[in-house]
Amino acid sequence: MLPPSHQPASYARSDSSDRSDLSDPSDSSADLDRLLPPHGGYAKLRSFLTARLVYDGTLVFCDRFIEKRSRTHDQMVQAARSGVQNIAEGSVASGTSKKTEFKLTNVARASLEELLLDYQDFLRQHRLRLWAKDSTEALAVRQRRLSGGPDSSGSSDPAGFRTASAEVAANTLICLINQASYLLGRQLLQLEQAFRRQGGFTERLHAVRSEARGCWVARRASDQSDPSDSSDASDQPAGTPPPAGTPPPARTPPPACPRCGRPMVPRRARQGPRPGQPFWGCPAYPACTGTRPAGPPTGASRSSDPSDQSEPSEASE
Repeated sequence: MLPPSHQPASYARSDSSDRSDLSDPSDSSADLDRLLPPHGGYAKLRSFLTARLVYDGTLVFCDRFIEKRSRTHDQMVQAARSGVQNIAEGSVASGTSKKTEFKLTNVARASLEELLLDYQDFLRQHRLRLWAKDSTEALAVRQRRLSGGPDSSGSSDPAGFRTASAEVAANTLICLINQASYLLGRQLLQLEQAFRRQGGFTERLHAVRSEARGCWVARRASDQSDPSDSSDASDQPAGTPPPAGTPPPARTPPPACPRCGRPMVPRRARQGPRPGQPFWGCPAYPACTGTRPAGPPTGASRSSDPSDQSEPSEASE
């Protein structure tokens, strides 16, 4: 059974006013229109700063109290390092892969969990006291972090790991690990909410490319179906350029999407009750599912000459 101090939720009350770790500060809803969103803002995250302090403290603790040639020494140092490096790597990778950011952030949290068990084992095996979560000492550690952050003192050993006893150093690091784990849990929750709102990089690629291609297809379709050109194309061989000085034909814009207002593109149904039937679809699909029946744009008249009507299948994707 885990001791009372191993309850990340218990730190929710003491850290409830801290909003700096709800998400990577580089992520913002104002950047939804960018293909590659801002990323790599890990240096400002409370979770990163706290995990880095745990790593620095673990190096000192292991050199002082753990046999250097033992396997435990290497495992504790590597677990502490993993807790820091995976936060940074996930933040940088978030520009092109939210899945990678999710996975690495959770790996960082799991590594800190492994390190937490090592410190608890050390205290138990050496018959040292484990601070309760509401003890005076544990509250003092949390209060120092909330008042100015883990690196606020500016010294090379802000938590006093180089001079503290084994009991004080281990318990202090346990408190910091619990705080980092709690902050990473909030960070993962916010990443989930942001993904539900904004989607991922692959979805952005599809939407941007579909919109750009939809505009080109719409212009091509409007050129082919323009009834304003009354010249007889059969009198000229294929590929003959128009006479010099001929004004470009007027282009009839495609209908607007009823949901988002983007210019729609001609498509053809592949399945459903009317397979093969043409229709107008939104270029932002699947982000937008607006459709219109096949036909000329709203307000445009059909040409009486069937040869002037474009075939939607020629522009469908």
